[in-house]
Amino acid sequence: MTMSEFARHSADDQPLSQEGYQLMSAAFEVHNELGGGLLEEIYQECLELELTMRCIPFASKQQLAAFYKGRQLKKRYVPDLYVHGRIVVELKAVSQLAPEHEAQLLNYMRLLRHPVGYLINFGPIGKLQWKRFVLGQFVEDNR
Repeated sequence: MTMSEFARHSADDQPLSQEGYQLMSAAFEVHNELGGGLLEEIYQECLELELTMRCIPFASKQQLAAFYKGRQLKKRYVPDLYVHGRIVVELKAVSQLAPEHEAQLLNYMRLLRHPVGYLINFGPIGKLQWKRFVLGQFVEDNR
């Protein structure tokens, strides 16, 4: 999906759609510049630089609290990126996203009680692969 297609699918009533658009615009720029097939750590560093250049607030590898039945756990989750203080981002550099990658992000979103997450795969040579996830039960808590 291109950025223009993404913009058409990001309705105003979707939580954090503008922030997601900004994130994905930066990710597309990194992929356009580097192409696919490099190490995940390279893409992570380049995306952090691109987010910084665009003045998009983010935290890298920040420890976030996880919850069980309303109680905060001692164990922390450390997502690749935490954008705009509310979007969980998991980066990959693999040939193809797999169901376990999606499950990983969805589980982290549930544990963290964050409604929006992005799974971004820089691995494919010809295109950037990505998916946006929204967990409706946590939308109101994070508006």
